[in-house]
Amino acid sequence: MSSKMYNQMWHQTQEALNSLLDKESQKLIEPQRNPVFIFQTLATFYIKYVQIFRNLENVYDQIVHPQKRILIRKILDGVMGRILELKNEMVELELSEFQYFDDILQDLKLAPQQLDIPIPKYFLKEKLDIIKGRERILSQILADTELGLSDKTRPVKGLSLEEAVKLIQIAERARQGRLRAMFMKQIFLQEHRARHAKALGDRIADVGASALRIQKVWRSFHQCKKTERQREEEMIFLGMNPPHMFNEVSAAITQAEKVTCLRNEVQIKHEEDYREALVTIKDDLKLTEGPDIKENLQDQIRHWFIECRNLTGTFPDYPDVKDGGSAIIFSKKTPQQEEDEGWKMSSSVFLHTMEEGNNVYKDIWKNKDESGNFPQDYDREMIKEEKRKELESEIRVQVDELMRQELKNLKLAVNREKELPAKMRKKKGGKNKEKGKKGKKEKKGKDKDLTADRSIESLYKELVEEGLLIQSLKVNLSDYIGEYSYLGTSLRQVAIEPMPSLLDVRQLIALYGILPLGSAAVHEKAPLVRSLLLAGPSGVGKKMLVHAICTETGANLFNLSAANIAGKYPGKSGLQMMLHVVLKVARQLQPSVVWIGDTEKTFYRKVPSAERKMEPKRLKQQLPKILKLLKPNDRILIVGTTHRPFDAELRSFCRVYQKIILVPRPDYASRYVLWKQIIQRSGGVITNALNVSCLAKVTDGFTQGHIVEVVKGVLTDRRIRQQTQKPLVALEFVAALSSMNPVYQEEEESFKNWYAKTPMGKKRNLALTEGNAEKERDKGGKKGKKEKKKK
Repeated sequence: MSSKMYNQMWHQTQEALNSLLDKESQKLIEPQRNPVFIFQTLATFYIKYVQIFRNLENVYDQIVHPQKRILIRKILDGVMGRILELKNEMVELELSEFQYFDDILQDLKLAPQQLDIPIPKYFLKEKLDIIKGRERILSQILADTELGLSDKTRPVKGLSLEEAVKLIQIAERARQGRLRAMFMKQIFLQEHRARHAKALGDRIADVGASALRIQKVWRSFHQCKKTERQREEEMIFLGMNPPHMFNEVSAAITQAEKVTCLRNEVQIKHEEDYREALVTIKDDLKLTEGPDIKENLQDQIRHWFIECRNLTGTFPDYPDVKDGGSAIIFSKKTPQQEEDEGWKMSSSVFLHTMEEGNNVYKDIWKNKDESGNFPQDYDREMIKEEKRKELESEIRVQVDELMRQELKNLKLAVNREKELPAKMRKKKGGKNKEKGKKGKKEKKGKDKDLTADRSIESLYKELVEEGLLIQSLKVNLSDYIGEYSYLGTSLRQVAIEPMPSLLDVRQLIALYGILPLGSAAVHEKAPLVRSLLLAGPSGVGKKMLVHAICTETGANLFNLSAANIAGKYPGKSGLQMMLHVVLKVARQLQPSVVWIGDTEKTFYRKVPSAERKMEPKRLKQQLPKILKLLKPNDRILIVGTTHRPFDAELRSFCRVYQKIILVPRPDYASRYVLWKQIIQRSGGVITNALNVSCLAKVTDGFTQGHIVEVVKGVLTDRRIRQQTQKPLVALEFVAALSSMNPVYQEEEESFKNWYAKTPMGKKRNLALTEGNAEKERDKGGKKGKKEKKKK
């Protein structure tokens, strides 16, 4: 795809965004009371913004023009933030973390796959060197720690003479046994060949019969192969089977990857050239236009002095530096502008950002002729215009100092006006300074830094050595495989709450975890999610999702699980120090994820006697305090995972975790996709002999962890090599599953019942019961009216 194509895509996306912004401003003015209509409106905007987000992310990744990329990035962050705002409004309206858009997608003629939240590539691309450097340091510290431990805990054990002789004897006997077996095999093969040659010699007389038999076998084999090929071609034609080259990487994809790499190099070069141009063009302007700007500013200010003198009879007071200096004199505003400044169109923080970016696009880029800029390099005139304003504000500060002194001299010479003595000013200033200093001292006392004398590098190393800062696994969010829930809306219409699908969970992780952590602009202004709880049976991929958040955003991973912090930083002061160090490093090297595995242990109702020594409830009182310390500019997310939430004290549990996501066992559609993809990723080949649908039905109740374990157990290196002669069959996998315990329906129901007791679950149930009661009243009223009419 050429630069022209991506520019065209950008123009089309901007037109769609412009239309959507107009519609949104109209809808926000119109008051609505029907909750169904409000949800459909919000959902439609949400879906359309997701489509714009997908296109803008693609455009930002591929366009090489540096100034266009700056504008696209600004709009992209605004769209991301607006998506999060709309999601938050839908959650508050429906009182559920999961929303279903089946009917709206059908109206808009969109597939469910188009609702996938893309992960912007710039999250990692723009700090790739920092992430790689941090990974190298972490690997080095871990390697040094392991070496130190191996030297201390693994001393070399010597062998006695008898043990050494015994080992040599075992090895020698094994060698002799192998040689003997090889010799016996050769004798057997020789005898077999001799018997075969003798039997063939007896039959060689009847040549015609032998030829006829060979023909029969060959023709039968040839016809079978032909029939199989025709059947396969028919299935491919009907779309029932994938094409032969479906799983192979085509030449076009390889070429596209090469072009993408080259485009990334051009992007980097253009960015560097643009940064250099910002400095050089400003320096040139300072030399060529700086003196003229200074002279013009002085003339304007002198003219203002004379005007004020003529109108009022006295010279004016010069505006203070805090108020903007002389810039405030010449900032002319019409009454309409002042009125617009005070009026806010909506409560959205990101609408203004998007409208601002959209207006810049319309003013500069929409009708700009770029026929002469084939390499898509920076626009020199735009930089000049931008830097001219910057230079003017810098020169204005210098001019203000000169003109302030000039005004003082004029007042003394012409009006003979006396100013306040300098001593009085100093005294007032001194008092204010002292007050300011006291305030600072008080603040410092409250937020005392316990490790002020230590560097971040030393604290980072300490956390790694203690095992509190761990290396995240390289897992992408797209590796969390599943399928969509196609009946969510239909089930809710008949008052049945559907279990979320795996891709619904994946979407929430992207919205609540990855997008805010990846973008500082979005995290600072979007609805703030400080903590997240993933609750579900063992093996459904909760830990994998935690690692995926870190991989997609380049975040550090801190492990504060009860089992991991046991025996570390003992005592109350030790715990305070541990949390201080973790938060300090997490803030300095943000984004960061603080993971608390088996988090129900931290909130135990009653600690089991076997775990009392571990002190699992150490963090219980501290976690709410940590959450209060996290500010919008701190890209830190606390993620808890649990497979037994019912063991925890519910009230304190829900006070800490702001968002609770139920991670279900996979349904039939998800299991079907899981079996296919995991078998193929493990080196398996899916043929007609393997009934994947049967596997998906049989494994109802089994989790992703079970499926991965079974596939790894069956697909050994030897079995992968045998696939050409012996294709895979479902029975091999079913046999391996027989020794595993599935997640039964009762266990899933216990999770649903537990969730119903959480604040969000209670609100949802209350809303459903009220809705059902209203429907019954309406039905009763209609029946009464009908009976009256009959009478």
